[in-house]
This record gives sequence, structure tokens and C-alpha cells, in this order.
Amino acid sequence: MEQVKQVKIGNTTVGNNGKLFVMAGPCVIEDSDRILKIGQEMKRICEKLGVTYIFKASYDKANRSSYQSFRGPGLRDGLRILKEIKQKLGVPVISDVHSIEQIGPAAEVLDVLQIPAFLCRQTDLLEEAARTGKCINVKKGQFMAPADMKNVLEKMSHVGNENLILTERGFSLGYHNLVVDMRGFPIMRSFGYPVVFDATHSVQLPGGAGTKSSGQRQYIGTLARAAAGAGIDGVFMEVHDNPAEALCDGPNMLYLSQVEDVLRDMIAIHDITLHSVSTEKE
Repeated sequence: MEQVKQVKIGNTTVGNNGKLFVMAGPCVIEDSDRILKIGQEMKRICEKLGVTYIFKASYDKANRSSYQSFRGPGLRDGLRILKEIKQKLGVPVISDVHSIEQIGPAAEVLDVLQIPAFLCRQTDLLEEAARTGKCINVKKGQFMAPADMKNVLEKMSHVGNENLILTERGFSLGYHNLVVDMRGFPIMRSFGYPVVFDATHSVQLPGGAGTKSSGQRQYIGTLARAAAGAGIDGVFMEVHDNPAEALCDGPNMLYLSQVEDVLRDMIAIHDITLHSVSTEKE
């Protein structure tokens, strides 16, 4: 595997250290006690497996299919809850920013500012986020070729931020379907920054339930294991103790009880890939 930059997230670094890292949590902030318990279990699993854990939850889902969809508590209350989670768990936190106005307040709490896939080409948003100096995780748009993400990286690095991550979440293939091209991981890693696989949004069926997304949870493990073999640096997962009760993206969230087995397999495959001495030629 090619070398990539080490990226600072809170008090830890990820990327070029030979270990998989994990961004995981519920899709959106629901009940604060419930998401804390999810975070506690994820931290336990990651510590057991020896991998870095970053807690994920959105304070606002601003890109839902319908105005009736649950969006979360909003910026102020959401950041307050995320700050409490960060303090209680002692782990870095990541959440989405959707506008320039959100960046300042979000950067005071978050260790990673995430740019949603639909906004990955918004130059002003990318540059302003990068100027915070925080780690920026950009979801590759469902309409973007992997090679085109080099331009996205340069929009941020040219303002002085090298603390960057790219995340693959699938490419639109016909109505409601996404497909993951495994070639995209080595292509994006060749730009010199860590690459993450979004294992749960990649099985999403956007708008597949009419006023909300559907999903194919049964394929999460299959794609996650394949991505580990394709040379990723980290994995992004939306997880829930009972996805059927989740207020957002339940059909494509992984049961918390299944996470450890999937991650254990991914780590084993990742280690084989990392230490392989074979090289492929054209």
C-alpha cells in the first residue's frame, strides 16, 4: 500500500500508522442517553480490537428527501450534546457542516468537520472549513469520479490545511441504487491522504421509500470486508442498537450487536493487505 499522510484528529493521529480507524455512531442525534450508550459500546469494541474510535452523529440532516423527515436537534443543541458525548467518552467527535455559518461554532466542538457528499464541490464551504485547521472529512459525491476528488483536496490544501480525509459512499447507478467501485480506493489514496469507506451509506437506496431512504443492510459486511482488502485506512459506519426504531436511515444502519464481528474481519483483512509484499502491474 502507498504511504499517506498522518492526519491529526483530536489528541490522536490516523492514516499512515498501519491501523484501521473507525468513525461510527447513529445517523442523527436522537435521545442523548441512547446515543451515549451506543458510543460507550462502540468505544468498548474499538478498545478491545485495538483501533482508534471517533464518535459520529449528525446534529442536523439538512439533505433529506422530504421536509417531513427527522432532521435532529439543530446546531446549538446538537453541538451541546456532542460536547457532552466527547467529554464523557474521551474520544474525538465528527459531524456534518452544511453551511459556512455553521463552521465557526462547529469547529469549537468537533474534532472532524465532515462535508456531506452533495456539497463536496462547494468551494467556499471547503475553503472555510479548511481554514479552521481541523481535520476535514469529505464524502465523495455520488456523482463524482474518484480521480476528480484530487481537485477537492487541492481546494483545501491550498489554504494551508493538510489535515484531510476522503470518504467513499457509493456512486449513483440508476434510480435509487448506489454502487462501490473498489478501484476508487487506490485511486484516491494515490493523492496522499487517508481514505475511508462508508459501509452503511453505500447500501442506502436514496429516496427508495418514497419520502425517505431505504437500504440493504444485509450487504454491509460484504462490502466492508471487500473495502478492507482494497486498501482503505478507515471505516465509517452508522450503527444503532435497534435500527427499526431509528429516526433516520434505519434500513441501512448496522445493528450494534453485529459491529464487532464485522470489524474483526476487516482488521484481519486490512492487516493482510497492508503487509502484503506482492505488487500488481498493469
